[in-house]
Amino acid sequence: MINSLSGRLLILTTVFVMIAEVLIFVPSIARFREDYMLNRLERAQIASLALLADDMLDPALEEELLKNAEVFNVVLRRDEVRQLMLSTDIPQTIAATYDLRDPSAPVLIRDALLRLANPEDQVVRVIGAPVREAGLQIEITMQTAPLRAAMIDYGIRILILSAVISVVTAVLLFFAMRALILKPIKRVVGHMQHYARAPEDARRIIEPSASVRELREAEVALRTMQTDLTQALKQKERLAQLGSAVSKISHDLRNILSSAQLFTDRIETSEDPLVVRLAPKLVNSITRAVHLCESTLAFGKAEEPGPTLTMVELTELVDDVTGAETLAARGHEISFEADIPPGLMVRADPEQLFRILSNLVRNARQALVASGQPGAIGITARETGSEWIIEITDTGPGLPPKAQEHLFTPFQGGARKGGSGLGLAIAAELVRGHGGALALAETGPDGTTFRVTLPKGDGTI
Repeated sequence: MINSLSGRLLILTTVFVMIAEVLIFVPSIARFREDYMLNRLERAQIASLALLADDMLDPALEEELLKNAEVFNVVLRRDEVRQLMLSTDIPQTIAATYDLRDPSAPVLIRDALLRLANPEDQVVRVIGAPVREAGLQIEITMQTAPLRAAMIDYGIRILILSAVISVVTAVLLFFAMRALILKPIKRVVGHMQHYARAPEDARRIIEPSASVRELREAEVALRTMQTDLTQALKQKERLAQLGSAVSKISHDLRNILSSAQLFTDRIETSEDPLVVRLAPKLVNSITRAVHLCESTLAFGKAEEPGPTLTMVELTELVDDVTGAETLAARGHEISFEADIPPGLMVRADPEQLFRILSNLVRNARQALVASGQPGAIGITARETGSEWIIEITDTGPGLPPKAQEHLFTPFQGGARKGGSGLGLAIAAELVRGHGGALALAETGPDGTTFRVTLPKGDGTI
């Protein structure tokens, strides 16, 4: 109960109400003390009227009047003359004097608290103004024990009333908060638990129904999160199925390519000049296809294998990429240009770097083909003191805004109609494996530029 939200709410409400009642109690007890002493002044003044009516009073009557007023003597000041109206023996010396003609609130509170804290029965002098302007000043002497007893009795009644009010208020507030907040929160928690049992089931997504604005906002946010998660799980399932299919296809394709590789080995023995010139490129292409199939099969079991970093001559690698794409672009007015410093070496995995550049150049070539306009694709490279920078530029129509939103997300970042978006996603993942970054440098009606950045450092600090 104490560890629950409702239990703590009940306790805190009771505590806060009691604190408020204490803040009310302190000035109340001070006002009670003031009223008590003013009442004694008024009763003493009434008792003194008997002396004004008859100058000679019987001592027994005088004592009875003082006893009824609960004072020892009464001094009335008229016309600058102080007159002892009624008097009896004072059992002890006067301990303090209190002036009630114009007291301040802090003084009244201080004197009241001191009186409650002091159990000693003392005699005090009280000065006040007579009622109905029956003089300039009236003074009395009185005992403090009856005053303190009356204050304690009043305080106990106030505290009991405060406790009752606190309990009633806390209970009412508890039930109100339980109905307005705790039950809706429990309902949201129940929805979350219900959804967690089968997050793929869209029927379990919460429907906001809270009347409290903050709780409704929380329900709306929860619904959005559940909707996104359900869609992500469905996409993950589709990707898993697709991965299984790709692994099976890659297995069979690897066998077919292995057979083709055997035939190309025999072609290399030909003495035809054209065959001699094209056979190495064919062998390299089939070898890369076999490696790609093997990597795909490995990916079905684990993540993309890490790169094997070596120093690679970039010019030779770029020639292979542009050579393959030139054949694919046959029949279209597309030119390929490479501006690579002679002898530029980069540290990378040659197979993975080939895939990176091939995917980017292929995307550029497909964009130009889809536009139906002639164009050019350029590959440039440069190095700085800390990194190598490779840029692939095309003169195509640029990327649409929708494609830019999820550019490197599989099945969402396709730059052309009908594209899967896998090329850029794979390229970005491979570049990250090298410790580098793939970014869209610029795009627009005049063309698009992708930038590959490979670090020169070894990644240590």
